[in-house]
Amino acid sequence: ALSKIMRRMENDPVGRRILKERPLVNETVADRAFALLESERNNLQSAMVETHSNISNKDNTLIDEPKSFGAAYAKFLKSHGYHPNERDPIRFITDPDLAYVMTRYRQSHDYWHALTGLPPTVLGELALKWLELFQTGMPLAALSATGGAFGVSGLSAIEKEILWEVYFPWAARVGGRRMKEGSLMCVYYEEEFETGLEELRDRLGIEAAPVVDLL
Repeated sequence: ALSKIMRRMENDPVGRRILKERPLVNETVADRAFALLESERNNLQSAMVETHSNISNKDNTLIDEPKSFGAAYAKFLKSHGYHPNERDPIRFITDPDLAYVMTRYRQSHDYWHALTGLPPTVLGELALKWLELFQTGMPLAALSATGGAFGVSGLSAIEKEILWEVYFPWAARVGGRRMKEGSLMCVYYEEEFETGLEELRDRLGIEAAPVVDLL
């Protein structure tokens, strides 16, 4: 599967550049995203102060809503206490090119959370694994997606129903039909931080994942 992903990347101009330059998601990348999120919030607060004497709860919600992809990524990391340096290095893959592809795949996971709006809950992770499976065909994604769907993950009956009736159709529609096969791995995400979140979604053919209230 890694070889197939690498071939797709080699056949894509952005993918080829990623393979050549081998960007890594590290503290410097995260700091850029955090700075962008802070800048967006400060700019919106300043604009609201100029036109309102009091900032309402609705305005606070708008301030907290990221506009750019980088800010959305930063909000995801900050909201869940994640840091890119927490991921373990790749082992047991001797080919350096394939090892990098696997590294890029794993490090892009949080970018995909930001793009889709899926939370890092068991249900959210399984929904994202289905999307990854349709996009990459990775055995790891297949194992996680099918194992969770058939009860290995400990989902409740309601959560299983939501997975099959809401998130599986969403992943099939987005990852299997709307998006070009393998395109998730051919995005230079670090260069898209200033791009509007909705603009990037539209360009890639991604629709935000459905929001389901389990209550």
